[in-house]
Amino acid sequence: MRPDTEAPTFVDAALFMGMHSEDDAVRTAAKAFFAGRVAAGEAGRVLMSWEQVGRCDDLVWGYDRKTQDAYYPFMDVLHTDLAVERIGYEEADVRRAFTAPELDGLPAHERLLLAQVVHRGGTLHTASPRLLRTTGLPVAPLVPAGAPSPDGEPAFPAYLEDLYQRSLVLTVASDTL
Repeated sequence: MRPDTEAPTFVDAALFMGMHSEDDAVRTAAKAFFAGRVAAGEAGRVLMSWEQVGRCDDLVWGYDRKTQDAYYPFMDVLHTDLAVERIGYEEADVRRAFTAPELDGLPAHERLLLAQVVHRGGTLHTASPRLLRTTGLPVAPLVPAGAPSPDGEPAFPAYLEDLYQRSLVLTVASDTL
């Protein structure tokens, strides 16, 4: 990475699904993060491991078909418009995940994710309560929502906001994040 290049921004399933959290503070903060990234255009690009994308799908597939059909158009358009770069683990990520003492005690999926983030010099943005309690790791705190739209919360561009509002039939329990 060149010195003038910003560190990669990683997101996980907890932050992505946090936009549908039953906890309104988490929901609006997660939505604000993604709405801000969409507004930033190419500069808002984020990385997400294949496993984290799969964790989102696994959670959504646990809902009935009608809920899935209401949710997926939002997720599809957001992934495309935000140009989410989905990446796999490298051997170095796997080695670090299970040898780095600072990752001891975390579940395997979080060890792998954080090893991937560290290996690429990035920062992980998450809504995971467990990861937000870690210290000494490149984990960014979930920031409360900033400037609201006229309806009281941050907004996506109109076409995406409409899909988001329809997708809110899916609500995720806080202990799932």
